[in-house]
Amino acid sequence: MTAPLLEVSGLTKRFRMDRTIGDTLRRKPHPAVHALNGVDLSVRRGETLGIVGESGSGKSTLARCIVRLIEADEGTLRYDGVDIRTLAGSDRRAFNRRVQMVFQDPRGSLNPRMTVRQTLAEALTVHRMRPKAGIPDRIAELMELVRLPPEAADRYPHEFSGGQRQRIGIARALSVEPECLIADELVSALDVSVQAQVVNLLLELQQRLGLTILFVAHDLRLVRHLSHRVAVMYLGSIVETAETEALFAAPQHPYTQALLAAAPDLDPTRRHRVPAAKGELPSPVNLPSGCTFHPRCPHAFDRCRSEAPLPRPTATGTAACHLLDQAAPAAAPNRQEIPAHGL
Repeated sequence: MTAPLLEVSGLTKRFRMDRTIGDTLRRKPHPAVHALNGVDLSVRRGETLGIVGESGSGKSTLARCIVRLIEADEGTLRYDGVDIRTLAGSDRRAFNRRVQMVFQDPRGSLNPRMTVRQTLAEALTVHRMRPKAGIPDRIAELMELVRLPPEAADRYPHEFSGGQRQRIGIARALSVEPECLIADELVSALDVSVQAQVVNLLLELQQRLGLTILFVAHDLRLVRHLSHRVAVMYLGSIVETAETEALFAAPQHPYTQALLAAAPDLDPTRRHRVPAAKGELPSPVNLPSGCTFHPRCPHAFDRCRSEAPLPRPTATGTAACHLLDQAAPAAAPNRQEIPAHGL
């Protein structure tokens, strides 16, 4: 088996908060949000890894730490065998070209005073992807790649719909010919039919360009259609990883089971309103002792309250739970495109 393209080991991130006047007078330390708590993760070359979990689970923080928009406090990030946390100067710029991020809201990442042509030309020029004479042809190629008409290149971001702006964001990311795309809640703000179009575009681009994709989302239906493997996050930790269909067929961690039970069903006769798990998500400032999921877990016992479980192999992948039992692995069928009328 070839080495993973991306390896994350022991990644930790804390965000320091302001102290109250009382805490300052008592000289108490600054409280901190525990956003990432020793995350271990690997991504194979050419695969799509879906990262799922409730809001506040640390998905977006993990994505931003990988591209170094946020600097992690501890742990290692290795890309193609190189520790990217040590990169600087030209090596850092080379990494930034190889790994690109596409954001949830393209309006915040596209300059409203620049046309699409100017935006793409800037990326091509800064990274010296083409000689000046070859830039117009490359822009035309990128527009075709994301299924936008050539004349759209001379329009401004506000003249496009949300789905079209996401295509522009994808085109800008692809302009520097990356190996890996990190899509952070890429389609969560779009209508369902538009979501399907963008997700199917990602599938096509991956097959055409050989991309590796990290797909961060809270919509399990999207993740199931797009991903080869899934990593489930809870309160800054990975609680389960598995091949996609195996995870959906036989989830091993109680939190994964709760997420799947709460997912909406396309069949209107079977739709229900079930919370992802009982109770509220604990505060990331004061994490529960032992297994962080134990206050919401219906199967928790004394060991769960005192001892944090370590990831261990299961029949379908890995999971961090004291209640694990082995089950026969499920076969994973090929992914299929999503019909444009819905997910």
